[in-house]
Amino acid sequence: MQKKKEHQKVKFQLHHRSQHRERYNFDALIKSSPELAAFVAPNKYGDDSVDFFNPKAVLALNKALLKHHYGIAFWEIPEHYLCPPIPGRADYIHNIADLLKENGSEIPKGNHIRGLDIGVGASCIYPIIGHYEYGWSFIGSDINETAIQSAKGIAQQNPNLKSNLEIRHQEQSNAFFNGILKPDEKVDFIMCNPPFHASKEEAEKASLRKLKNLKGKRPSKAQLNFGGQQNELWTKGGEARFIKDMIYESRNFAKQCLWFTTLVSKETTLKPSYKVLEKVKATNVKTVEMGQGQKISRFIAWTFLSEKEQKDWVDERW
Repeated sequence: MQKKKEHQKVKFQLHHRSQHRERYNFDALIKSSPELAAFVAPNKYGDDSVDFFNPKAVLALNKALLKHHYGIAFWEIPEHYLCPPIPGRADYIHNIADLLKENGSEIPKGNHIRGLDIGVGASCIYPIIGHYEYGWSFIGSDINETAIQSAKGIAQQNPNLKSNLEIRHQEQSNAFFNGILKPDEKVDFIMCNPPFHASKEEAEKASLRKLKNLKGKRPSKAQLNFGGQQNELWTKGGEARFIKDMIYESRNFAKQCLWFTTLVSKETTLKPSYKVLEKVKATNVKTVEMGQGQKISRFIAWTFLSEKEQKDWVDERW
């Protein structure tokens, strides 16, 4: 066994309301989800852990986290679909709550606050966390039929989520809001985790680099240990093209949403995104940074509403 590593007791880089700021309590997680026990063992430092390169172990850990922290009794995803790192996903939700708080005196809670998750995925992760933490309701859209069925299955088997989540199939491969938001329908926020690679090859190279950095040696092949389908990991033109197209389309729904937001994985994507937002005449643009481990993540948020329209929105809907 190597010399015991001193770990930070509190992950201060995570949002202050996050349930994941302390190290995993495996005894409590196993009590909530006994199947996790098979994957927990001391690591080289003598600390209980799981093998994060084993997809089954990551899946079992996620199930336990969702059951223990968010009361999710059933959570299954199809093989090879994206298995999300939950602490980072929770941070996006908490920071959106802070964004909404800026429009009022406190964080708006309850299922009258509605969000649209573009690319809800097979895991349904954002609606799960958003509803548990703040009582929000969601529309979840996706172009992948298998992901749609998986998300519907999760909602159906978790009654509290079922009544606060509507899953809609996006049948237009190049659309974001068209075909999803109805003409007079309003949502308080839109969130999205774009595919950030431009090709399968780029995604695999990035995975190889990540594995090499973590394991200290070059792996023989790309092991995408969190899984992921094409629409989840890569898209033509990468995230910069994806976000540009999303911003342009958002103009047509300017009065139907208070805040449009999207994660931005690459810092180099910010500058061209700002230019497009200036072109479409967004009235307010914000960039929110989030720290997750060694990595800085971020999302951009924009609105087309004037200050008066934002105040009227809050008065009418909240």
